[in-house]
Amino acid sequence: MNNPQISKMFSEIADMLEILNENPFRIRSYRKAAMTLETLPHEIRDLDESKWTDIPGIGKDLEAKIKEYLSTGRMKAHEELMQKIPPELLDMIQIPGLGPKTVKKLWDELGIKTTAELEKAGKEHLIQNLKGLGQKIEEKILKGIELRRKYKERHGLGKTVPLAHELVGLLQKKTDVLKIDIAGSLRRSRETSADIDLLAASKNPGKVMEEFVNLPFVQEILAHGETKSSILTKQGIQCDLRVVEEESYGAALHYFTGSKEHNIRIRQLAQDRGLKVNEYGVFKGEKKIAGGAEEEIFAAVGLPYIPPELREDRGEIEAGLSGNLPHLIEHSDIRGDCHIHTLWSDGSQPLEVMVEAARKRYQYAAISDHSKMMGITGGMDAETLLRQVKEIRNLAKKYPDFMLLCGIEVDIKADGTLDMPDKALKELDLAVASVHLKFNMSEEEMTSRIITAMENPYVTIIGHPTGRLIGYREPYQVNMEKLLDAAKRTGTFMELNSFWDRLDLNDVHLRMAKEKGVKIMIDTDSHNTSHFEMLKYGVSTARRGWIEARDVVNTLLPEKFLKAIKAKRELRKA
Repeated sequence: MNNPQISKMFSEIADMLEILNENPFRIRSYRKAAMTLETLPHEIRDLDESKWTDIPGIGKDLEAKIKEYLSTGRMKAHEELMQKIPPELLDMIQIPGLGPKTVKKLWDELGIKTTAELEKAGKEHLIQNLKGLGQKIEEKILKGIELRRKYKERHGLGKTVPLAHELVGLLQKKTDVLKIDIAGSLRRSRETSADIDLLAASKNPGKVMEEFVNLPFVQEILAHGETKSSILTKQGIQCDLRVVEEESYGAALHYFTGSKEHNIRIRQLAQDRGLKVNEYGVFKGEKKIAGGAEEEIFAAVGLPYIPPELREDRGEIEAGLSGNLPHLIEHSDIRGDCHIHTLWSDGSQPLEVMVEAARKRYQYAAISDHSKMMGITGGMDAETLLRQVKEIRNLAKKYPDFMLLCGIEVDIKADGTLDMPDKALKELDLAVASVHLKFNMSEEEMTSRIITAMENPYVTIIGHPTGRLIGYREPYQVNMEKLLDAAKRTGTFMELNSFWDRLDLNDVHLRMAKEKGVKIMIDTDSHNTSHFEMLKYGVSTARRGWIEARDVVNTLLPEKFLKAIKAKRELRKA
């Protein structure tokens, strides 16, 4: 996989240019290209080179650098910049809340070049004495170091899932595996994983292992055995592969999928029936009675098949025994997307390009560009919004078989009012209201802030309701119980933002919303056409939250969906 490596290089170039106070335009171009490559659904090396410059953010200059990397494994521009700054500064930039400019200031004024030096300076209160920083920034940096330490050895779904599928595909092509699956926490769709677990069945495990440790993106062989091997990939992610006999494959897949707590419950049920369950099968005394398929393991202990996403010992055993397992939502159930950005704000592609891509996936979509409050997004004021509405309405006439709607992602101000007047919001079909600034409010203040926004009849959806960025920013303090009660009372939908570093609402909050009867909107927050691929992460997170199609408003057919999003305005008017 080259896309993540090129993306990382471009991102590092942007960071180094910013540290060196270079041209802001160049910095933005590298960041834009890095983001695009990180989420590109296909390897750029597999695309027609003549089409590379059609990819958002990839111009002639960056195209040349990509070609250089693919042909040589190096990038001269990156290497030259690395000679100008201490390389440890790039690691410091990964600390949440610590940007290139602050890193440069710390380097220039305190000589800090490493995270260890930074932490020491923070604990000795040297940072707060620097002009422009202060005590709050110092505390934020120390918290960021802890957060970075917490997540450093874990990887988000956007990094592990594409790599895992590529590994599976290569092993299927290069070896004589009879079966192969992703296992572990990744199969359960946990939002982060320490490594990738793969399970295969083969009559020639030694050959499979030999091919595995010699795959093209192996950086280091950590272990190499007859039935189990471990590698460290060039992306810095460990991958473990086990090979078992086909007759034990189902038992092994269940065992190595986990979770540990779920497996303990299954073993307890087996013991109650005089059986033993392990990674080799189900045994009655010395006789093996099941093990070839996962369904056999569950049936042996009196359970229906339990989907991997539910296997956390959060009530799935009891639900299975009583016949009350949910019929989990599927990717194909989603009919629309209501959180899409274009060049009208911080999206990287024109309106019509985004609409054309949405039409290939959905039956309806809403364009929801930013309001102006968060200046970095290049958002819209009321006058600009109304011009966009006119353009969207005209474009909609071109697609009689597709329902194109007008929306906005409007900022929720600190007092709960919105960054757009009601007279402008009234012209839209829906509004996604989100918090993007002033995260450090108390739980009571933040909860009141969002509930006040919900009271507005033109707010349809609360976007990424806890504001978290996995591995980078912790959720702001909010009382989710009160938030969901208010959503139910006001008829407001809660978003499950599918971007892999958000997944907000999370699985626990989704389960809570389901129990309260609050409807969910699964959106992608797409800023270019490749981001529509993020939907799979939202759906897998919804499944972890026991969400069914009936719990999600954008599983409705277009006419019923339109009625649902208009219902709140009528409810609030009454």
